[in-house]
Amino acid sequence: MRVGAPIPTQAVSALLGSGERLNRGLGGGVLPGQGRHLCCPLWQKSGELVAVKVFNTASYMRPREVQVREFEVLRKLNHQNIVKLFAVEETGGSRQKVLVMEYCSSGSLLSVLESPENAFGLPEDEFLVVLRCVVAGMNHLRENGIVHRDIKPGNIMRLLGEEGQSIYKLTDFGAARELDDDEKFISVYGTEEYLHPDMYERAVLRKPQQKAFGVAVDLWSIGVTLYHAATGSLPFVPFGGPRRNKEIMYRITTEKPAGAIAGTQRRENGPLEWSYSLPITCRLSSGLQSQLVPILANILEVEQAKCWGFDQFFAETSDILQRVIVHVFSLSEAVLHHVYIHGHNTIAIFLEAVYEQTNVAPQHQEYLFEGHLCVLEPNLSAQHIAHTTASSPLTLFSMASETPKGLAFRDPALDIPKFVPKVDLQADYNTAKGVLGAGYQALRLAQALLAGQELMLRGLHWFVEILQATCRRTLEVTRMALLFLSSSLGTDRFSNGAGTPEIQELKRATELRSQLRTLAGVLSRCSHNITETQMSLSSLSSELVKNRDQVHEDRSTQKIQCCLDKMYLIYKQFKKSRVRPGLGYNEEQIHKLDKVNFSHLAKRLLQVFQEECVQKYQTSLVTHGKHMRVVHETRNHLRLVGCSVAACNTEAQGAQESLSKLLDRLSQQLLQDRAKGAQASPPPTAPYPSPALKDLVLHMQELYEEMKLLAFDLQDNNRIIEGNCWVYKKRICLTLMLTPLSVQSEAEAQRHVDL
Repeated sequence: MRVGAPIPTQAVSALLGSGERLNRGLGGGVLPGQGRHLCCPLWQKSGELVAVKVFNTASYMRPREVQVREFEVLRKLNHQNIVKLFAVEETGGSRQKVLVMEYCSSGSLLSVLESPENAFGLPEDEFLVVLRCVVAGMNHLRENGIVHRDIKPGNIMRLLGEEGQSIYKLTDFGAARELDDDEKFISVYGTEEYLHPDMYERAVLRKPQQKAFGVAVDLWSIGVTLYHAATGSLPFVPFGGPRRNKEIMYRITTEKPAGAIAGTQRRENGPLEWSYSLPITCRLSSGLQSQLVPILANILEVEQAKCWGFDQFFAETSDILQRVIVHVFSLSEAVLHHVYIHGHNTIAIFLEAVYEQTNVAPQHQEYLFEGHLCVLEPNLSAQHIAHTTASSPLTLFSMASETPKGLAFRDPALDIPKFVPKVDLQADYNTAKGVLGAGYQALRLAQALLAGQELMLRGLHWFVEILQATCRRTLEVTRMALLFLSSSLGTDRFSNGAGTPEIQELKRATELRSQLRTLAGVLSRCSHNITETQMSLSSLSSELVKNRDQVHEDRSTQKIQCCLDKMYLIYKQFKKSRVRPGLGYNEEQIHKLDKVNFSHLAKRLLQVFQEECVQKYQTSLVTHGKHMRVVHETRNHLRLVGCSVAACNTEAQGAQESLSKLLDRLSQQLLQDRAKGAQASPPPTAPYPSPALKDLVLHMQELYEEMKLLAFDLQDNNRIIEGNCWVYKKRICLTLMLTPLSVQSEAEAQRHVDL
């Protein structure tokens, strides 16, 4: 009979004693066992599916006040994260008590962790659900002055809500009792792997000691449980296991240095190794780990004076649960980060949190979201940040170029155990379970590597598109400036023809025209330079699109999943076989063949993972690093070219203003000279001034009007260019504007482009 399966009523009679029945219409039967929750298919009073807890004979031999303590505790509690007590019923003649409780159809947290998919711990979303439910349930216990004394994954039940979400509930209050924060108890309860070291010494090692225990013992058990949920393994493991090497188990828990959250002994009589962080195989993000590890370190503390109390534990865990997650993919690192912040925090705090995880200073952080630049104002609330997911994160572009490090992971092949040559049903089952767990880890890593490649290529493609748009805007402004300069320099209006007086202003006008011609040459070279950059970016964009198509066509994860499906069928057969006393000859031969097939499938799975996932990912990282360097160089080059165009426009505008003033003075001077000549003598036979000088005045007036139009357009161009210079405009353009250009030759013009 298995937990959770309907059991015939006749089985209850046989187990409870001849002729006994459950009173009050309890349909179906139950399997006695202390602390076990079994399914009753129907409680006739309410029509609900319920769980019935029946105690074994030893439990009924306890003092009556101890027996009724669980009933009294459960009657006092009423919370969504604590299994509900519906009724206390009695059996027939013996009138022994049984508990009718809420039925949790999805097993316990332990059964979830025992699944091969969770061999390396729960996924982050599910872990947060566990944390939220356990904290809420424990908070209700403390509000009612209850100490549980047997917190462990097996006593945290799971059921599915109406929308399919997990709900975890504390259960098994057989060891619970009322206890205020300042009260102590001396009786020992619990499960040894999760026991506080002081209780372990007395209960497991049987050493006499007169210590009294307080509510903090639940905190130690919670710490071990959370570590188990996060990693899939216990934090304190001596060589041979906790139940085979109890003295070393006690040493590990009592000698643990401050800040350590785990300790292991890898070989017999070997040294103890301490861990201050969660293992690399843990499925929690570094952002969550940085919040969780300090909590574990402070509740897995032997000395009660150093251990946190429940108030601080609730405060710190609630702080985590109240935060929102912002997904950030760092293009420079090629790593996806989970940034935990409060909604009421400012964006400045968010930028600092990103800096802690990526080492990219806030002033060097630029963001894209869904292909668009995302400007984050530091003074605004973090609530203004767009809603992100792992597949749709903020893309972080760092102004500082660095070599991408990519996703860090442990090779699953290192965690695959080997089958023993002989047929050992229990050992074969354990080995198959371990291999399958490593296989699921390989599948998750393969999916993460593919997702990382997609995010790399997509983020770079978006940024290349932005650079292409910058090229188009800068090129448009450059060509417009060239158009107006060309119209102004189309005819030679400053040559001193025959009869034209040598006037100083004319020489200055010639110099200004030469300066404008030089600026036109600079702008022409800038235009050509931008065109070449556009062609380079277009080529890079095509390559990125091609690589993205290859990622989308990748079938490596499907191959791994196919191997896992076949391996899981063999694992299920091994799971059934392990409870049998032995196998017949034919069954044993089939079992041996299954072991061989299982090993071949595991080998094929690892081969696909290494050759089609890891190698491709490493190649993509190298390519990504090269592309990032090209993008950085192109971006910086465009900034300099844009600022050069802005500087040329600024200088051209200054030259135009000087030329306008000069033409204005020259026109006034010529008119004054004509008036003086008319007063001094009668008009000569030939008209004065000479035709050449008269024509010069007309040309100057036309040029003056054209220069006005040119000034307007140059000012408009400057406004556009200034918008394209981004952050470096203030630094580079200011320097260029404060240093007037005096380009008088082709060589100097080329040096200007180089700047």
